[in-house]
Amino acid sequence: MSGNSFGTLFKITTWGESHGIGVGVVIDGCPAQIPFNEQIIQDMLDRRKPGSSIASTSRKEPDEAIIMSGVFNGVTTGTPIMIMVKNKDQHSDAYKKFADIFRPGHGDISYQAKYGIRDWRGGGRASARETVARVAAGAVAKALLDKENINICAYTVELGGIKAVERNLDLISQNMFFCPDNDAATKMEKRVKKVKSSGDSLGGIVEIVAKGVSAGLGEPVFDKLDADLAKALMSIGAVKGFEIGAGFKASSLLGSKNNDPITPKGFLTNNAGGILAGISNGDDIIMRVAVKPIPSISIEQNTIDLKKKKRTVSISGRHDISAIPRINVVCESMVSIVIADHLLRQKAIR
Repeated sequence: MSGNSFGTLFKITTWGESHGIGVGVVIDGCPAQIPFNEQIIQDMLDRRKPGSSIASTSRKEPDEAIIMSGVFNGVTTGTPIMIMVKNKDQHSDAYKKFADIFRPGHGDISYQAKYGIRDWRGGGRASARETVARVAAGAVAKALLDKENINICAYTVELGGIKAVERNLDLISQNMFFCPDNDAATKMEKRVKKVKSSGDSLGGIVEIVAKGVSAGLGEPVFDKLDADLAKALMSIGAVKGFEIGAGFKASSLLGSKNNDPITPKGFLTNNAGGILAGISNGDDIIMRVAVKPIPSISIEQNTIDLKKKKRTVSISGRHDISAIPRINVVCESMVSIVIADHLLRQKAIR
């Protein structure tokens, strides 16, 4: 098992490294005659590409998607879809000084332990650059879900300790952090500027909601819908925590408060997060992920080298201050891929 593929009927395999020729994905199992083209991918990639906010790296990648196969005359053909995005703004020489040093918080030391070799140019396969492929695959999944009137949306609810109070999704496009609370977004901007000037980085929380998902998606026991969603989101490099519905708060609730009362018109509350017994119940599916601070910081840190000698390292250059907001569309894409997969699985048995 290589761990580079995900999904059952709607299956994706990503490939490529941060400073290689490019990154990309192969999507197998997408039904035929789904309207699709490069612009649909580009609209998603533009939300992820560098320079989208003051928290982002200054690396200038156009992230232009090329559909290599599986699409003809503006629709999917039912055959494998291959999408490639070329890397065009790599500064590999800037990473030579880290060739024999393990950067704290990065995958350098664990990749070395697993393979006995690592691509030190920008982190290689462990780089967030890999998520370009996930977003491209997410664009395909979203095109499929559009036909079912299913909508997936991700937004920032916390950044650097600043929490969004309001949940007005109409405001997401009005600020650089894709936050549903403009007052909180203003405070986030100030926080980012302050931390950026100190050479440090920030983490936060992204909330993802799936609307229009019919009841019945998900498999019993090991392929529960929430279990697959957790795996999909936790597979994103910067994500360190996952919760759904009431999440960890449920541990402090009484059963009488945690249970969602059922009426002829539906559920009165949504502590379950739209999933019961691993199967969607027709309500909105609401998830949150904890995103760690970017590990590349200019503050000096203790580490070791390949010979296990003590070293110090300071990482300057073109790095994000926070994975938020660029990670938001990655989360949205992974949720779309899971829902698309389970939608096809449900259609196969009903």
